Amino acid sequence: METMTKKTYEAMFLVDSALAGSDWEGTLAAVNRVLERAEAEVLTLREWSDRKLAYEIDHKGRGTYILGYFNADGSKIAGLEKDVQLSEQIMRVLVLATEDRPKEIVEKDISGETQAPRDSDDDRIRDDDRDDSEEEDDFDEGSSPQQKDDSRASDVEPVDKEESMDGPDVK
Repeated sequence: METMTKKTYEAMFLVDSALAGSDWEGTLAAVNRVLERAEAEVLTLREWSDRKLAYEIDHKGRGTYILGYFNADGSKIAGLEKDVQLSEQIMRVLVLATEDRPKEIVEKDISGETQAPRDSDDDRIRDDDRDDSEEEDDFDEGSSPQQKDDSRASDVEPVDKEESMDGPDVK
């Protein structure tokens, strides 16, 4: 009989926000089923955040992230990821080993002491609203970017138009 070494893993599951909102218990049950199939010992499983997605996944614009910690044999992680791909309720998963993270931080996450960062959609500076003053500082007032580039080129020797691609003509 082979002994399995179980490690602690962190997983971020992404599920459809509408489904999570209408049937939270069913959503958690789907995540638990995937973890049970991987013979994982669930340490914690909780909602992390509901966010607007950067791009649509399965025609969904929002997603609910579920943070989970579990102990499992490393050889079972590929099967867990495959089960997520086949799942209709879970859109994505990212599984990371926690062995490289400080133990105190992992323990805080497991106990629920840490919170999800605030949704950055409200804080994001859009291209239209962006303050270009930083870029303008590089240019003299009244000069164009082209003029600025020309001033930088003044240190470069002009190329003799008579020279061929092979080098200067030798006479």
